[in-house]
Amino acid sequence: MQTLVPPVITTSLYFVIFGNLIGGRIGDMAGFSYMQFIVPGLIMMSSITSSYANVSSSFFSQKFQKNIEELLVAPVPTHIIIWGFVAGGVGRSILVSALVTIISLLFVPLHVFSWGIVVITLLMTAILFSLAGLLNGIFAQSFDDVSIVPTFVLQPLTYLGGVFYAISMLPPFWQAVSKINPIVYMISGFRYGFLGVMDVSIVVSMSILVLFIAVLYSVCWYLIDRGRGLRS
Repeated sequence: MQTLVPPVITTSLYFVIFGNLIGGRIGDMAGFSYMQFIVPGLIMMSSITSSYANVSSSFFSQKFQKNIEELLVAPVPTHIIIWGFVAGGVGRSILVSALVTIISLLFVPLHVFSWGIVVITLLMTAILFSLAGLLNGIFAQSFDDVSIVPTFVLQPLTYLGGVFYAISMLPPFWQAVSKINPIVYMISGFRYGFLGVMDVSIVVSMSILVLFIAVLYSVCWYLIDRGRGLRS
């Protein structure tokens, strides 16, 4: 009820308000109805939020309850600790994404251009934001610290990442500014998998995902291995 139902309710409201009420007045986008156009973005938004929240809250709870100390003193490799938390975030992300996709079928027919791109982009994005949530959990000192980043950083970047519009609709200056936002590349790649249209080259999108995963994984491994923010 706490982890799976809220994203479904929120996404259903997006479909009703933006898809049915507003989408009918906007018309087609990139050759698809507005409802079809926003489906990939809404699925990706749910995936990002779920994977991040799962790992950041889980890891901080381990710190708060002093259970993390058991992991640190046990003969468990740092890589296993990281992938244990990441697997939880990815699992929740996949479940939420599947539920949101099922809900979308109530409003619009499913259109998939490439299942391979859809699956790869979803998995890589879930891994990336699970690692980002882990990083947040490492540095967090209170429950407020766990919610600050999603509220003031993650949510604005997601809404400005092209969920409800195409980046190509923006003036040239704002197109350039938008491409600083890494979420743009994830939503663009995911939308390409569904509809075959993209704002950014799929090669660039995949490269950005691989780069960010490598960087965040290295940082998380270093911090956990050194016990930064974990040992009092």
